[in-house]
Amino acid sequence: MDWLITQISAHKIPLGAGAKVIFDWMKVNLNGLFDWISLILEGLIDGILWMLHAPPALLVIAVFVALTWVLQRNWKTCLGVALGFLFIVNQGYWKETTESLTLILASCLVCMGLGVPIGIAAAHRPRLYAAMNPILDLMQTLPTFVYLIPAIVFFGLGMVPGLIATVVFVLPAPIRLTHLGVASAPTALLEAATAFGATPRQRLWKVELPWALPQIMAGLNQTIMLSLSMVVISAMVGANGLGIPVMRALQSVNAAKGFESGFVIVVVAIVLDRMLRREVKK
Repeated sequence: MDWLITQISAHKIPLGAGAKVIFDWMKVNLNGLFDWISLILEGLIDGILWMLHAPPALLVIAVFVALTWVLQRNWKTCLGVALGFLFIVNQGYWKETTESLTLILASCLVCMGLGVPIGIAAAHRPRLYAAMNPILDLMQTLPTFVYLIPAIVFFGLGMVPGLIATVVFVLPAPIRLTHLGVASAPTALLEAATAFGATPRQRLWKVELPWALPQIMAGLNQTIMLSLSMVVISAMVGANGLGIPVMRALQSVNAAKGFESGFVIVVVAIVLDRMLRREVKK
């Protein structure tokens, strides 16, 4: 039995070497494409960061509270959002919070912009979804640190590789939830729309998407939460934000600073969750 194990181990499948060959080829032949992607993402990040940094902190907080009122119509939720952001200002982490929010908002725009159309296409083509499913499983189960290696190779250090790693990790959530929502549209409802002369495009916009809206909003919520979970990991490749003080606290074994910055991340997560949560009305 040991002989068999030795023989199997001696003929190792060159998985790592094959991946290195692919990465080297992409770096040489797709360098222009990566520069173009980096330029677009840097513009997106800089634009969001300017909108959060340029106005006074209290004005930005007021905008978030107003957005919460539009989404929730609940003064208690608005008060909670305001208190959460004021607590962050009180702790001195407003700049880091806006940098993390920039990464989160940018990843939401990219993930929802890609995930919703892909999810719709997968719902209409079961074979496409069956082919995509193993890839989505790989994207969600592969350790997130592994994403950072090609991100650094192709995009260097900074916010862009952190955004790329976040998108790869988060993208399966909106795809799957959009697919679930569109695919679960009742057959009778679709047949009735067709009987009344609706075109496939009209069925999509007037039947399938309204039916799938709760699942799409759940996908947006999951996108935000999963992006926030990547804040500390993205700091390892130079992405600014709340991950930086956490990393510094870890390196200096500073329990007070670690708890302080970690608790601020929790407050941000709670605030964003309350802003987007959809309560089921009975």
